[in-house]
Amino acid sequence: MSNLLALPFKRTYQIDIKESASNYIATQSGTHPDEFKGDIKEWQDLRNEGTGGVVHENRTQLTLLYHAQLVSILAKLPSDIQLSIPYSLAFNATSIPVSLNSLAFERSCVLFNLAALYSQLATAEDRSTPEGIKRATSHFQLAAGTLSYLKTSALPKLVLPHDEEIPADLTDGFLTGMEQLMLSQAQECCWQMAKLNQYKNSLIAKIALRVGSLYGAAYDAFAEASPSAKRLLPSDWLPHIQVKSLHFQAVAQFRKSMDEIETGNHYGVELARLGLAQDYSKRAYEIARRGRVSTPVLQDTQSLMETVEKGLVRAQRDNDLIYHKVVPASSSLPEIQETNLAKATVPPSLLRPEEALKYKRPLFQNLIGWGAREAIKIYNHRKGDLIQTRIVDVSQELQDRADEQLRKLNLPASLEALERQVGLPPSLLHKAEEARLENGPDTIEASLEDVEMLAGRDAVILDEALDILDNEASEDEASRKEHPISRPPSHEANIELTDKAARYRQILDQAKESDESVRQKWYEWEEHIRQLTEDEETLDRLVPSSTNPGSASRTPESRHTRKLAQNLRNRLENLDVLHRDRAELVRRAKAMADSDDVEGRIMKAAAGFEKLAELHPAMFEDIMDEELAKYDRYLVEMDEQGKRVEEALMEIKSDNEAFISSRKEDPAVKERELALQQLDAAYFKYKEIGRNLDEGHKFYNDLAGILIQFREVCKEWSHQRNQELHSLTRTLQAMSMEDSAPQTRTSKQAPLELPPQPPSPRFPNNPSARKPPPGKSSLGKLPALTSDEWEFEEMELPPAPKGRVRK
Repeated sequence: MSNLLALPFKRTYQIDIKESASNYIATQSGTHPDEFKGDIKEWQDLRNEGTGGVVHENRTQLTLLYHAQLVSILAKLPSDIQLSIPYSLAFNATSIPVSLNSLAFERSCVLFNLAALYSQLATAEDRSTPEGIKRATSHFQLAAGTLSYLKTSALPKLVLPHDEEIPADLTDGFLTGMEQLMLSQAQECCWQMAKLNQYKNSLIAKIALRVGSLYGAAYDAFAEASPSAKRLLPSDWLPHIQVKSLHFQAVAQFRKSMDEIETGNHYGVELARLGLAQDYSKRAYEIARRGRVSTPVLQDTQSLMETVEKGLVRAQRDNDLIYHKVVPASSSLPEIQETNLAKATVPPSLLRPEEALKYKRPLFQNLIGWGAREAIKIYNHRKGDLIQTRIVDVSQELQDRADEQLRKLNLPASLEALERQVGLPPSLLHKAEEARLENGPDTIEASLEDVEMLAGRDAVILDEALDILDNEASEDEASRKEHPISRPPSHEANIELTDKAARYRQILDQAKESDESVRQKWYEWEEHIRQLTEDEETLDRLVPSSTNPGSASRTPESRHTRKLAQNLRNRLENLDVLHRDRAELVRRAKAMADSDDVEGRIMKAAAGFEKLAELHPAMFEDIMDEELAKYDRYLVEMDEQGKRVEEALMEIKSDNEAFISSRKEDPAVKERELALQQLDAAYFKYKEIGRNLDEGHKFYNDLAGILIQFREVCKEWSHQRNQELHSLTRTLQAMSMEDSAPQTRTSKQAPLELPPQPPSPRFPNNPSARKPPPGKSSLGKLPALTSDEWEFEEMELPPAPKGRVRK
């Protein structure tokens, strides 16, 4: 059994590379997966041989080859191709494996297993010969270098989903501890070689102290690792590492004590160093014994402790009998300078994967790299976004702004009214047709009747609830005349219910006022709304013409108005020209974007990178920026278009003000405009009254549900009070029938306390027997009056009368 430790493999399982790789290539690369059938099969075969599990020298080359091909694959495919890759945790091969959709995870685990393979090859070496020690040293250094490369080069590229944590055996603390452990054991092999070659005690002491320091660094790294990482380690590993650290500090002091005698007969210093060696060796032995470390380590520690004790006894005897040297304090001893011989060696094939490939072809060599493909997608997305947001959307915003401005100015309708002095504007005809098809006046009158009916129904429900309370109060009053009852009278007990009823009555009264305002609005506009629903011929007769067959068209005012109208018409035509020019600009920009293909340039740039370089979209930023610059001229033109539209709208507004001012002096135009405005206003009043009545329907239907619930609560409350009353009556009757032994009674009967009542489903406790807490109601499921739970507090009422704010 070796006295050194080996890192175990992370166990993996069979996966179906073919399906995931084929699906990705078919859906994302634009090529047929059959073109890469051989690459996929070779990938599967390489994985079976390169993921660890067999301890043999040739497996290192297979693992390095698989890693090199993974680097090639990651240069062509993204890390996530929907391929679930499972690996168990180190030291726990039977645990549920961690499965991630990540080729970067596969690469990290392959490197972990490569380090494990190197460490297992090292511990398998025969270290009784110089050649075996050299090979073990080399393997431990390669294991440390592989772990270092895993931490610095592979793991930073492992991006996990937000709900996933990195496996414990791939955390930084765990890997740092393992790297230090491999270096410690490499340094220990160097110490063993120095001892085998009979180096000077001073040098062996320096090498041994470095061994102890490295073991101490490994122990500290594991101690600072996450709890989950520490739990992975077997129970004897940390004691083993701690024992090794103390053991080699003892060895260093022991060898240095021998050097003190060899170089200068420093007998006192020799004793001091032997004392230190004894302290270290005893601590190491105690930890080894309690920590159940391996037998070879325990035996090594015990042997050193015994050797040190013998040397200490001898030196103490010699000094006492012969030398009589002063033994210095251990703190005053000169420090032993460490000599480091071990270093982390990264396998050259990890730093230069092409060396591992040798004459083999990289997998998926002819596939466009995912980084280049992503760069093409990003460019196309940016291009589309630029065309849409900075050209198409800006053009539409200018169009909408112009249309909105013209609507505010009533253009071109006001020009049409002048140019078409007889007949009706098309917009008014559409509104009239809408009101006519909806049978507007009859619909409004029917809705008014419905709202009135619903309001009456709600009032009836509220009256029924109040009648229930009144009947209960009458029964309570009649009972009190016959018997004294110790319970609150009805007008006190039902105070919350009556308060709520008063609030409901207030809401109904307010709603009635709003209903009346809507009805008055209808009476006020009924005639105009009925006119609006007439046929086109009747409407045409209702609207006067501004044409005067006499001299109206030849008056200076009329000629001036027509001149201004012509100027305004020209402005509108110029605005239409700007709209057409802008539409042509948008068409040209879209056409250029449709024919724009950046693939050739990006592929040419991608070919210029190293063969196995992992390409990222950011590497092509300069190309994308240069290509997008082609659209700058369209952006400049669009800015100019925006300025021209703004100038045109300002000119239109100015000319329209002059045009409107001139029309105010024409009586015929005024009369026609007034008639058109009245019909237009009648349409909007018709829609407004319709909305008001729809709101009224909803309001009264919603309030009806609340009132029905209120009525049911009143029923239950009244029923409970009646049960109490009947219970009291039965008790009084039973008492009156008692005619047993004569008893002295007072002339006045004491009030009778109610017996305990069985709980009701709604009132588990007698509400009259205790006061409800603040903010709570004693009326069952009804909330307190001020509670936000009352739905009517949030309910909109029908429209209020003019000048009145609805609540």
